[in-house]
Amino acid sequence: MPKAVTQREPDSPERQGERQGGRRELRQGPRPLGLHLAVAALTWASSRAALPLLRNGSLPWKADLRPAAAALQKNLANLDPETASAALGRQIHKRHTALLDGVTAYRRHPYRRDLPPAPEIWREGTTRLLDYGALSPGAAGVPVLVVPSLINRAYVLDLTAETSLLRWLAAKGIRPFLVDWDRPGAEERRFTLTDYIAGRLESALDAVLAATGQRPVVLGYCMGGLLALPLALRRRGDLSGLVLMATPWDFHADAGAQSAQAASAAMLLSPLLDTLGELPVDIIQALFAGLDPQLVVRKFLAFARLDPSHRKTVAFVALEDWLNDGVALAAPVARECLAGWYGENTPAAGHWRIAGKVVDPERLDLPSLGIIPAGDRIVPPASALALCEAIPTAEVLRPAAGHIGMVVGGRAAELVWQPLLTWLKARAAEAR
Repeated sequence: MPKAVTQREPDSPERQGERQGGRRELRQGPRPLGLHLAVAALTWASSRAALPLLRNGSLPWKADLRPAAAALQKNLANLDPETASAALGRQIHKRHTALLDGVTAYRRHPYRRDLPPAPEIWREGTTRLLDYGALSPGAAGVPVLVVPSLINRAYVLDLTAETSLLRWLAAKGIRPFLVDWDRPGAEERRFTLTDYIAGRLESALDAVLAATGQRPVVLGYCMGGLLALPLALRRRGDLSGLVLMATPWDFHADAGAQSAQAASAAMLLSPLLDTLGELPVDIIQALFAGLDPQLVVRKFLAFARLDPSHRKTVAFVALEDWLNDGVALAAPVARECLAGWYGENTPAAGHWRIAGKVVDPERLDLPSLGIIPAGDRIVPPASALALCEAIPTAEVLRPAAGHIGMVVGGRAAELVWQPLLTWLKARAAEAR
């Protein structure tokens, strides 16, 4: 029987920046800050070296950029080289200043996440289970065990009062339970994926069954979907449905370079994993930055132009706080993910095992819903679609959203939340 625990405030760094010694500490992000500043500086500095090549037409261009490059070359032909160089220098300086202004404005912004926490009903090690149904008296409907990624904080699903999928579902009568993995402790640093799934996650499911007396739907978001799927296969009789949100499966689909980089990283990082027992947050963030090295630069240049009091500014800060509040990954899990998933494509190849058994989605006969955002740049849609096509009972929803926007974006409620609610209520009706 799961052991109930008393509620306490989370000890994660999501409240970073709270008052200490009478002053408000600056945020750390965007992490890793040195990497993002170096990318910007090196990119803009390279413009000086490229200017003579642009003028004489010797720079190679992608086909879609050639018309713009030709127009720029024509304009440069009418400018004195020293004048053009000086103008370029001023523009570089202007962008550096704007980027630093954006970073500084973010680090000093007064917003701090301050939502009343959901009660904790179970804990084992650093893992706990939060009952969001307790926040809404009418949330007595189908229970949902929500499983987030191991490398991001769970509260992206409860980001703000306006963008909280879990509180919204609870207000609509669903009873969500959120697994909060937190950062690995001494015990968790030795964990494999089997320890998390066949151990902690099954215990969390037992806690939901004890609290509700009903078979829940299990919902996995991103990496959380790859934890939820084996749980569904192992505990089919204790579940009423499975939801996979932006869950990868075929790691070599539309992501050849990304997979090769991850596999290479597994070998290069092996000594670090041996020493620390975990993959640090900043290394994980650097790997994600490799998907689009200029993304953070573009974001903070745009942020520098926003009114500090505008709702878009507050929304930006709330999301960036979550992005920069990552969690380290236990070393054995990091090896399974980087070398196994990305390197060898073990899930799609039929070689991924949990507790000695192959994770085979074709054996699953549970009602399932796959939500695959069309604009996902973190999990290629083709990778997620491969999993839905392998599950015989899977329905597919393809919203016009991104990987994170599907949960907290301006149209998330319309494109994702409402269709999800409809599907969950259908499962409740079938269970009657």
